[in-house]
Amino acid sequence: MKKISIFGVGLIGGSFALALKKAGAVAHIVGVGRSVASLERAKELGIIDQIGSSVAEAVDGADLILVAAPVAQTEQILASIAPHLQPGTLVTDAGSTKSDVVTAARKALGGKIAQFVPGHPIAGREQNGPEAAIVDLYIGKKVVLAPLPENAAEDVARVASAWQRCGAIIHQLTPQEHDRVFAAVSHLPHLLAYALVDDIAKKPHADLLFQYAASGFRDFTRIAGSSPEMWRDISLANQPALLGELDAYMAQLAQLRSMLAEANGAALEAVYANAQRARHNWICTIEAAEQQNRQGGD
Repeated sequence: MKKISIFGVGLIGGSFALALKKAGAVAHIVGVGRSVASLERAKELGIIDQIGSSVAEAVDGADLILVAAPVAQTEQILASIAPHLQPGTLVTDAGSTKSDVVTAARKALGGKIAQFVPGHPIAGREQNGPEAAIVDLYIGKKVVLAPLPENAAEDVARVASAWQRCGAIIHQLTPQEHDRVFAAVSHLPHLLAYALVDDIAKKPHADLLFQYAASGFRDFTRIAGSSPEMWRDISLANQPALLGELDAYMAQLAQLRSMLAEANGAALEAVYANAQRARHNWICTIEAAEQQNRQGGD
């Protein structure tokens, strides 16, 4: 690619840029964002080659545009891109929800919707901003594409190829499937981690509690260090699916409370054992897939 433009050069967009540069897959990268300071820092770090002085300049001649901003900003960004979007330029996103993004894209892009291929890289860290970007963030990680009926197969393949050059493994889901899946395995865990840390932080003896919090607490709550703005937007964007998962989890907690109140050790152990088996099987599956990927790359 001769030129790509990235709207949002923090962890996700910045890591995408660094990986493509390392792979020799792009000649010139333009960054666009709300913060001039962040853009200047991204340029200092070699993440981008140019700060876009205008949306028109950023879009002009671009082979690919990545929108890597909080999902609530998607419609506004796409609407700013639409008047300048040329034939042959593809647009994709990195949003953690897809149904709302597709709705926003249809509204903003109108007749140019075929040039938008929805995507979601399943990778991240709790750090934010350009300094958090790393060149190997996507190696061996999944990227879910959620193609639209209007997308040409070759355009989906072009977007997939860009992520593959970053080391990612491509999967496909419909926008609706995507949102149901990630409400359960991503959005709910983030909500729970934020809720636990917030609850403890509000207690009168919070300092004492944090003093004795160790590795288990750190591991469970790691994702509560993520961007509050981003996860606010994700939670609201996937509200129906997330509410369903939250209700199911609250029912599970109610059952556990009853078991605990009744001192029903056998029932508690059965839940714990089932969870242990499920997690063990999941980890084994991940390790087998990683081994297969390593062998495929050798």
